[in-house]
Amino acid sequence: MTERTTERETGAGLLIVEDDPRIAAVLAKGLRKQGFESEWVTAGLDAIARIEAGGVDLLLLDLGLPDIDGLDVLRVLRTRGLAVPVIVITARSDPRDREAALELGARAYLTKPFAWAGVWAAVRRCLVAHDKA
Repeated sequence: MTERTTERETGAGLLIVEDDPRIAAVLAKGLRKQGFESEWVTAGLDAIARIEAGGVDLLLLDLGLPDIDGLDVLRVLRTRGLAVPVIVITARSDPRDREAALELGARAYLTKPFAWAGVWAAVRRCLVAHDKA
C-alpha cells in the first residue's frame, strides 16, 4: 500500500513558474493526480511577488523565463531571506547552471525532458523536509 499525501493534509502551496503552457499543464496534471493543486505563473517577477505574498511552500522553477533568468529569481528570493524550497526544471544541461542553482539553494535540478517519477520524488522530498523545518 502506498501513502498518498494530499494538499488538504499538508496545506502545501505549490507554484509552477514555467513559460511553456504545455509543460506547466503536464506538471499541474501530475500534481493534481497526487492530490495537490498548484498555481502557475509564466514570469520570474510574478513568481517573486507571489512568493513574497506568502503561502507558497514549494516552487517548481524553469530557468528560461521571458522577463528574468530563473537563476536570478532564485538569487532574489535568497537575498530577501525567502527560503521556499525550489526544484529547478529546465532545458539547460550545462553543469555550471546546475552548480549555480544548487549553490543558491535549489533542492533538485531536473532537466527536460523529465520523467514524472523524478519530479514527484523531488516534490515529496521537499515537502517532507519542509514539514520537518
